[in-house]
Amino acid sequence: MIYLDNAATTRPDRGCLEEAQQFIYQNYYNPSALYAEGYNLHIMLKQARANILSLIADDNYEVIFTSCGTEADNHALFCGGRRGNVVTTMGEHAAVFSAAAELKQLGIEVRLAPLRSDGGVDEDELIRLVDDKTSLVSVIHVNNETGAVNDVNAIAKRVKAKNPRTLFHSDGVQAFGKIPFKLSENIDLYSTSSHKIGGMKGTGALFKRKKLVLKPFIFGGGQENGMRSGTENVFGIKMFELAALKHYGKLRENFCNAKELSYKLWSLLDKQLFVRISPENGSPYILTVGAKGVRGETILHEADDRGLIIGTGSACSSNNKKRYSRVILACGVGEEVADGILRLSLGSETCESDVVQAAAILNSVVKNRREMMS
Repeated sequence: MIYLDNAATTRPDRGCLEEAQQFIYQNYYNPSALYAEGYNLHIMLKQARANILSLIADDNYEVIFTSCGTEADNHALFCGGRRGNVVTTMGEHAAVFSAAAELKQLGIEVRLAPLRSDGGVDEDELIRLVDDKTSLVSVIHVNNETGAVNDVNAIAKRVKAKNPRTLFHSDGVQAFGKIPFKLSENIDLYSTSSHKIGGMKGTGALFKRKKLVLKPFIFGGGQENGMRSGTENVFGIKMFELAALKHYGKLRENFCNAKELSYKLWSLLDKQLFVRISPENGSPYILTVGAKGVRGETILHEADDRGLIIGTGSACSSNNKKRYSRVILACGVGEEVADGILRLSLGSETCESDVVQAAAILNSVVKNRREMMS
């Protein structure tokens, strides 16, 4: 089986899993308890927090562990965008886009910046939407449907120059552990997820600037320094820590490898059958193409029958009954191509034989479908 849907989820890293399973069977205690075993886990979580933080930020930030990237995004939107207007983009993941829609229902004005053809935000238009009443700006770091990379450090600097009181948030789920990056002082909030880099589903994190006063999103026992109540998921957090450290230990090596594999995959796809949507300078982990005249869902199922697993866009939008991706349409892609969108996403385990076989399967599937339709 060839797996090219790593943007949706990755296989848990076996080595990290073996090391972390002690937190299921042996060290299963409550880290908020007063007995020694619980306190020892509290110390381990403190170290995990420091280790994860050090990968992309300095001591001016802190980490709030969450259940997923979606919760981290929701925390940022609902607790950061509490007044005036909120500015975000047409290219956001549903976790931000739907949260912004809910803010609108609550009486907050929501302003949406348009996209470039590659899925990146039109920065000038975004800045134009910011004014003295903007409470929050949220810009996705790596577009989860096209792989376009937004320079969020530069955008945040421009936002702060126009309104220093505006909070800046970025969904970094598709960037963390994959592309070289450090948080600048202009970014207030940054969301990440464990299962995109070999960790377990059910764990995420929100990086928060320490001096930022932010209300909690989940109330209860006051865990996570009062910012996110609920008994800590020690196993998930330790898996997150171990997987993150492993990925950052080979970040540039994995990045270069993904770039080579993405280039090879695109070079092997028949240009008479596919058009490229992803930008050349985007994340090498995501290659989005369109098969003109053939439904992406049809290709997905036929490829699956032949041993190739791919995506047609964001897995979190699969329950949406709309036929075309709002993000792809916002890139200016016509409906005929938008109907045949395929997202081919690589991971650290992807090898050259995977992309060679994948290209052969996709060329065959689409060619056969075209011939059947002619």
